[in-house]
Amino acid sequence: MSQPPFYVSPEQVMADRADFARAGIARGRSVCVLGYDEGILLVADNPSSRSLNKISEIYDRIAFAAVGKYNEFENLRVAGIRYADLRGYSYDRSDVTARALANAYAQTLGTVFTQDQKPYEVEIVVAEVGRLLADDRIYRLTYDGSVTDERGWVAIGGDSDRLNDELGSRWVPGMDLHDAFDLARDVLSLRDEGGDPVAPEGLEIAVLERGRSRRCFRRVSAPLRTEG
Repeated sequence: MSQPPFYVSPEQVMADRADFARAGIARGRSVCVLGYDEGILLVADNPSSRSLNKISEIYDRIAFAAVGKYNEFENLRVAGIRYADLRGYSYDRSDVTARALANAYAQTLGTVFTQDQKPYEVEIVVAEVGRLLADDRIYRLTYDGSVTDERGWVAIGGDSDRLNDELGSRWVPGMDLHDAFDLARDVLSLRDEGGDPVAPEGLEIAVLERGRSRRCFRRVSAPLRTEG
């Protein structure tokens, strides 16, 4: 005699999916994105690989940062580049904005969360440097497609609540690049409470520089690390 199928309410299904996605994201190491006087700094705790990046360029003034399952956020990164290239080719390069890209990512993440068998275990940031500091944009997107327009700084992955509390208490508008880097490194070091700061060679660092005429993304290596 066959057993009748168990009934699970839609609310419980969504709650279980959210718990699953959050658990996967929390196991990963964190990324900090914060504004400074001449642009936006992106710093990832990424000691395990020098080639599998958590931070990358999307378009002229737009960068991407992510935590979670690498294959899943890599698919999103590639899709974002294709979206930006097509939009810039079809219209104008100035029509490619972080806001439009964040909306596209939100639709994809929301569809996967509600319709696929397994939600994406990712959290991402789309950042755009403006011509003026007030025009900078930082969008945080979670596994279910929710979008938050952040004001100046954000941390994702790991114990992000605690990291964001620390960023919020110490970040000030207009801080210079080295102060911003020191703050990001200190915040990422909170993962190992009571331990030493994260090793410079374990950090992946990039900036969106406001003063550049076209491609604003630049990876940062030894000079900032040693001076920071």
